Amino acid sequence: MYKAVFRIESDDPYSSSTANNETSIELWCNDHCDLLHVTGDQQADVEAQVAAEVGVQQRIENGSDRTIITESCLKQYGDDYIEAPLAANDCLLLPPLRYENGAKVVRVLALTASNLTAFYSDIAADSTVTVESKKELQTVRSETPVLSVDSFLPTLSDRQREVFLTAYEWGYYEIPRGTTTADIADALDLSRRTVDHHLRRAEEKIADAFATYL
Repeated sequence: MYKAVFRIESDDPYSSSTANNETSIELWCNDHCDLLHVTGDQQADVEAQVAAEVGVQQRIENGSDRTIITESCLKQYGDDYIEAPLAANDCLLLPPLRYENGAKVVRVLALTASNLTAFYSDIAADSTVTVESKKELQTVRSETPVLSVDSFLPTLSDRQREVFLTAYEWGYYEIPRGTTTADIADALDLSRRTVDHHLRRAEEKIADAFATYL
C-alpha cells in the first residue's frame, strides 16, 4: 500500500478563506453538511467567509480554536471535489481534508504506486498540484496512518513551524537555554513579540495534542 500527500491550489470557499492568513481548516464531510475544525489567528474572518459562501449552522468555541457545522456540503462545488478521481483510480481519502494558505491538502492511500500516479494525473489536469510526500507503507504496526505520528501531531502554520524549529535547533529548549527569543527574532527578521506569539501558539498546539494522546 502507498500513501501520498498532495497540495492542490484551489479557489473553493475553504481554500480561499485561508489565503493570505495563518489560519487552517480541517474538514470532515457528512454528505449534507461539513464539520470544520478551525485553528489560527484569523478564525473570525475565515468563519465569516464560510458563512457567506456555504452557511454556518452552529459554532462551538474551544478556547484557542473553534468547531463549525455548515449548512451545506462542499460537494455542491462538484468540479472542485476530489471524490470522482479518487474512485476512478481506486484510491482512498484519509480524512480530514486540510485547507491552508489558499490550498487543499489531501492524504491519499492506494494499493499500487500506479494508482497514485493516475490520481495525480487526473487532478493535475485541472489544478496546480504539489506532491508533498509519497511513501510505501511497509508494516501495519509502524506505518498505518491511523497509528502514525501524523495521526496525532497538530497542524502548525508555516510561521509557527519555522519559529519552533529555529528555537529547537538553536537550543532554546536546552537547560540552560542556548538562545533567546530576541536572538530568534533577529535571525528570522521578525519582532520579538511576533516570535513570542508564534512560539506560544506552536507550544500550545503541541502540548494539547500530546496531552490528549497521553
